[in-house]
Amino acid sequence: MSENAPRTNLPELSVGELSQRLKRSIEDQFSHVRVRGEISGFKRHSSGHLYFALKDADAVLDAVCWRGQAARLGIRPEDGMEVVATGRLTTYPGRSKYQIVVEQMELAGEGALLKLLEDRRRNLLAEGLFEPERKQRLPYLPRVIGVVTSPTGAVIRDILHRLADRFPRHVLVWPVAVQGEGAAAQVAAAIRGFDALPADGPVPRPDLLIVARGGGSLEDLWAFNEEVVVRAVADCTIPVVSAVGHETDTTLIDFAADVRAPTPTAAAELAVPVRADLIQRTAEAGARAWAALAARLRHARAEIDGLARGLPDPVSLLGTKAQFLDDRTERLANAAAKLVPDRAARLDGAAGRLRHPREVVREAATRTGHLAERLERAAAEAMAREARALDRAAARLDDRALRLAIQRGARDAAGEGGRLVAAARTRLARAGEILALRGQMLDGLSYERVLERGFVLVRDQGGHPVTRRADARAGQRLSLRFADGELGVQADRDGAPRPPAPVQGTLL
Repeated sequence: MSENAPRTNLPELSVGELSQRLKRSIEDQFSHVRVRGEISGFKRHSSGHLYFALKDADAVLDAVCWRGQAARLGIRPEDGMEVVATGRLTTYPGRSKYQIVVEQMELAGEGALLKLLEDRRRNLLAEGLFEPERKQRLPYLPRVIGVVTSPTGAVIRDILHRLADRFPRHVLVWPVAVQGEGAAAQVAAAIRGFDALPADGPVPRPDLLIVARGGGSLEDLWAFNEEVVVRAVADCTIPVVSAVGHETDTTLIDFAADVRAPTPTAAAELAVPVRADLIQRTAEAGARAWAALAARLRHARAEIDGLARGLPDPVSLLGTKAQFLDDRTERLANAAAKLVPDRAARLDGAAGRLRHPREVVREAATRTGHLAERLERAAAEAMAREARALDRAAARLDDRALRLAIQRGARDAAGEGGRLVAAARTRLARAGEILALRGQMLDGLSYERVLERGFVLVRDQGGHPVTRRADARAGQRLSLRFADGELGVQADRDGAPRPPAPVQGTLL
């Protein structure tokens, strides 16, 4: 140190020591302050801490909110939002800056709240959460009503009292905080909790929900403007009635709910009808139904009386029918007595017209013999025609072979003749097969095949067939042709053939 340097009794401090003294001094003097300003440069770090600045027309103040405190803030900070931040001043020696550590935050003034509310309403409206198509109809008479409200306020007492006056119903209360820190999360959890109850669970699922709170300032009702509550109401499958504040108060869940009630008491009136009025309307409807039924019965009775006047006397009608029945009974008995002789006479007449089976068999045998003779003659004629045709064809073939031999020479004629002879043989063989087939057919239709089936051909001494019983004379000699031979017989006195004595029978 130079000898000419001025002497002083001030202690010599390092930069770190001075920074720590400044830090302690500022923190001791400004341990709890409220600062109003506009948020600028807002940033949420990956660690969860919030960093931003509060500014006004004259200065800028850095601010930080640690992760634990950030989760408990009543609002979501955004750039341009005017807020009142509560916390303590401290320094950041690394940059020689002072800053406020924010512990609480609230919007500055009703105008800022209204601006934030309008911005949020427009965003949710653009998403379609307030569309009329999403609204559900309230049940006429719900079995169970769920109420989301504070358990200690006058609201729940007003709702229960009004329900008891109009139409007592089973009420489930989900107690929540309706303002302050964490109120929005509790209300949203209660709505989603009611909606998640199973229909057949131990806790009955409500048919209607009432979200209720008494009147208050905009800040007091702010929990029902939070986005988490609005989305819970919009997603709820149970019809929701919003009853927050007084008639002039409006929150965002009023737009998302299915029905908005001006007061909690009005919500109870919307939930159920008046029991006395319902009983009166039911009685009036029953009276009208009975009156209509009585009128219908009177009209039906008049119609029956009119129809009865047009009907005949039942006693007279039954007497006429009884007489008719007696007459028919008597006629039936007489008809039964005459029916059997009449049917017997008709049967005898029909029997007289019937032919004896032996006569039918004889006629069939005669027709078969005639057919056999015709077939034999036709077969003979066909075979003769085939033979003559074959002879003519052989003659033509011989003439053609001769002409060919003359024209082409002996060698060529011999070859052609051989082919013609072969063709002729083939033709003759085929004709022979056809002739044999037709012979088999003729043999199958021959009367001899009929004789083999047990029939007999009767002929007189001249060989003519005797086809009728009347053609045979008493004592006439007849010939019986069997399948294995003939037998001579003599007709008896009534014209029927009889076999002769054994010594007189002749096997032909």
